[in-house]
Amino acid sequence: MRPLMILGIVLVIAGIVALVVPYIVVTDTKQVLDLGPLSVEAKEQRVIPIPAVAGIVAVVAGLACVFMGRRRA
Repeated sequence: MRPLMILGIVLVIAGIVALVVPYIVVTDTKQVLDLGPLSVEAKEQRVIPIPAVAGIVAVVAGLACVFMGRRRA
């Protein structure tokens, strides 16, 4: 396979995943207090939204790469 086609397939798959999964949850662990043997940690969850436009653009760009890769073959 040509590199352009591989890139296109990866972009299409990533775009479809971005359309199916609306957000990513990231958990951060921070050390709040450390007094010798006593340690207190806090976990904070952040939600990172994935815009639908990004998924659509990735799918369209991936299809364009696949089309251009097939055309050159």
